[in-house]
Amino acid sequence: MGKLYIVPTPIGNLEDMTIRAIRILKEVDLILAEDTRTSGKLLKHFEIGTHMHSHHMHNEHKTVENLISRLKDGETIALISDAGTPAISDPGFLLTRACVENKIDVECLPGATAFVPALVNSGLPNDKFVFEGFLPDKKGRQTRYLALAEETRTMILYVSPHKLVKTLAEFITFFGEDRPICVSRELSKLHEENVRGTVREVLTHFENKPPKGEIVVVVGGKATVKENKKERE
Repeated sequence: MGKLYIVPTPIGNLEDMTIRAIRILKEVDLILAEDTRTSGKLLKHFEIGTHMHSHHMHNEHKTVENLISRLKDGETIALISDAGTPAISDPGFLLTRACVENKIDVECLPGATAFVPALVNSGLPNDKFVFEGFLPDKKGRQTRYLALAEETRTMILYVSPHKLVKTLAEFITFFGEDRPICVSRELSKLHEENVRGTVREVLTHFENKPPKGEIVVVVGGKATVKENKKERE
């Protein structure tokens, strides 16, 4: 029986690649990559010559059965995404679940992911939090907002740059303009930016300075509005 390795890759800064991750990628029989062109640059940088196959949201349903068969035959496979930890708003869950169901060993290496540094440097409570990933584009979006409006834990969302201003305006509608948030942009990269304040303040910032790059939004829970008002008084 083989083994599946879930291997995180840097979200921007290549120095965040771990020594262990490099070793595993060199030792396995096959690497599954979300985009082989993107991952090819990473593998070339670290002189990793392992063969790659494409594994993304459009083909993962079709490839799982064959991959399980290869793992049962004793092959070792590493799964990577374009950046960060696979299966976190990226492909990986279906294959991992299939391995668990077939009693195939799965090992996830610790490593880079965008939402943890965004949460920690937001300054918002991080003892309890909820990760929402990307909100639905249309169907179900309002329903999610209505539920999240009552959430008392800190919330973490991924937002596309071209949707950020619209999303912040929606925050005002459902959360109120005084809800504390932090927008982290281009984490670990040269132009990293963390914009903290109320929803209204952060919206004004990005209306005047259109955002670019990868974005993580951390939103204070419902209770933090009252706490912020007490601090200001």
